[in-house]
Amino acid sequence: MIIIVGLGNPGKKFERTRHNAGFMALDELARSLHVDISQGKHNALLGKARIDAEATVLAKPQTYMNDSGRAVGAILTDTYAGISNLIVLHDELDLPFGTVRIKIGGGHGGHNGLRSIIEQVGSSDFMRVRLGIGRPVPGMDAADYVLSPFLAEERQLLPDVLARAVEAVKIIVLEGPNKAMNIFN
Repeated sequence: MIIIVGLGNPGKKFERTRHNAGFMALDELARSLHVDISQGKHNALLGKARIDAEATVLAKPQTYMNDSGRAVGAILTDTYAGISNLIVLHDELDLPFGTVRIKIGGGHGGHNGLRSIIEQVGSSDFMRVRLGIGRPVPGMDAADYVLSPFLAEERQLLPDVLARAVEAVKIIVLEGPNKAMNIFN
């Protein structure tokens, strides 16, 4: 069982913000797999899918970003999935907008959603699909930046970015993270 988690904040207020890039990518993955992510369980919205023959759970924590680990920990416990079967899709300040990169393990880099997951599950050794959102202009607070909407020119490019993130997830599941890293990194 593979657990695929998109990070974001619930509610209309945050729907199209940079910090919700993980939610957006997971929604696009669900659309491509014809899966509804609406079952409420473990403080998350869940959907079950198959990527080829691989059983997966798609999850959008509803605990707000800073407490995402609570939902992720409960899902891992309920499904008996190991940390090596967890894929987290999230926004990444340290990558230019539009970049999609794969990473296994590492720190949280100041990302509160990743920090919460690492604290809750006791490990950072999970796979990540990092969606670059770029850095704020000098003088702008990073928290304000991630909670702001994408610019018009970014919104035009966003469908391609999300499609590449979906492709990355499918390659991770079907061919392994090393193959995905060779393609995307």
